[in-house]
Amino acid sequence: MRQNMSRLGPLDNYLLGSSAKLKKKGQRSHSPKASRYLSLHLRFEIDMVAHSLCEFGGGEEERQELEAYRKIHFPALIELKKTQKLPSPSALRAEGLCPLMPEETVLLLAALGFNRQTRIYLAGAHIYGGKSRLAALTTLFPNLVTKETLLSSIEIEPFANFSSQLAALDFIACTAADMFAMTDSGSQFSSLISGYRIYYGGGKMPTIRPNKRRLADIFVKNNTIEWKAFEQRVRKAVRQTKRVFSRPTGRSVYRYPRCRECMCYVEP
Repeated sequence: MRQNMSRLGPLDNYLLGSSAKLKKKGQRSHSPKASRYLSLHLRFEIDMVAHSLCEFGGGEEERQELEAYRKIHFPALIELKKTQKLPSPSALRAEGLCPLMPEETVLLLAALGFNRQTRIYLAGAHIYGGKSRLAALTTLFPNLVTKETLLSSIEIEPFANFSSQLAALDFIACTAADMFAMTDSGSQFSSLISGYRIYYGGGKMPTIRPNKRRLADIFVKNNTIEWKAFEQRVRKAVRQTKRVFSRPTGRSVYRYPRCRECMCYVEP
């Protein structure tokens, strides 16, 4: 991703061990300096989308497709819908309970100052809607890659039938990034990455952890406010989630590694 191994990333030694090697002195590089990149975990797979009970602009065809998926994969949810009155899709979205769509993710990143020159590593499985749904991202961010496009077929073949190993590749690329952005703070994968970056990065490895409830209110009004105002509101919403907290009682040490159970102490 960096295109130039004359500089190791802050976490490369932790992630790669002895495999993290610098280029030999005097070896030419095609890039004058190491390229920085953003890693993005976009949680928009069909299981996430279907289970949310939200709507994503696809109309009746989308509703039927997701309902058919729920009948097969989430039968308990179908039964729950029959016996209880559940919140409407619009109410769920207003509460920030819907996965961020690729289109919303583009607005988020653009408001934070990322542009066409930004190099992005996209982690995750198959995005619901495929290439057409990702078009918003790839149009504004043409330097976007995945493990499938970054590696050759020969390189990725040994991992192809092992989902946990494919996830490990995403974990390494995301954790080593200069900045990591998640679209769902409840994701275990994103939590592990952000926790690892906090613990080994000393709290200095930037992570974008958006508050979806605040963003939902902003996105609803994005057609009626100027871009500058939209940009300021998004940045304020993200800034409020940047603080690194000690572990709250009962929360995972992986997500909140700053706690007595994890930290090492030197005896005087």
